[in-house]
Amino acid sequence: MKFELDITKSMKSGGEEFLLRSEFFSTDQTLVLFGPSGSGKTLTLKAIAGLLTPDRGYIKINGEVIFDARAGLNIPTRNRNIGYVFQDYALFPHLTVRENIAFGLKPLFGSLDAPLARRVEELIEIFGLGMLAGQKPGALSGGQQQRTALARALAPSPKLLLLDEPFSALDQPLRIRMRNELAKVLKAFDIPMIMVTHDSDDVEKFAETVVVYRNGRVANIYSASSILDAGHDLTETLHRQVALAYE
Repeated sequence: MKFELDITKSMKSGGEEFLLRSEFFSTDQTLVLFGPSGSGKTLTLKAIAGLLTPDRGYIKINGEVIFDARAGLNIPTRNRNIGYVFQDYALFPHLTVRENIAFGLKPLFGSLDAPLARRVEELIEIFGLGMLAGQKPGALSGGQQQRTALARALAPSPKLLLLDEPFSALDQPLRIRMRNELAKVLKAFDIPMIMVTHDSDDVEKFAETVVVYRNGRVANIYSASSILDAGHDLTETLHRQVALAYE
């Protein structure tokens, strides 16, 4: 994946102003946006998805421009073909597992055609949700909700998967298992991914490129393999960078 982003966004909340200044470039398959809470990671992810409109700049995926403020180009979220898994999974509580997965595939009016219906059933099988397909999110465990949210995000065959703190709502043993499951999913679907996290274990598991955020800005960009090849500890390197945000 070739990914280019250079955006600026000014926001106000409670009389405080926050300036996001995000710029990075990568040709790796998996990127991790790493840093403390409130440093601009999720805002960047929302801008990529089209859920936030930057004031200035551009976003390109594999050479395709999906946002360019100067040119007045802002491709709607529904047309960007990007899968998004929210931190709280954002499943529709009134829909079953099957209906949640099918949601992004359904036309505005009418029902799924046969090929799309088969796609939904395949994803239910792949994610081990067969016994739960008729259940609603309130009856699911955290891991089951996450698998449902992943299946829903992957149903339209997106060109890019965005994950916002995907393991933060899980306890430690389940977090470890779900990391392994996600790694298998990424390999099976061969899909590029950008993940937001402040957990260095996520970085070690997934990152090829690590973009470190601090106070609304990109503080550093690392190749995970180059850090390890140089004999440095990846976690210690990242923690030193993040610690600067609190000085």
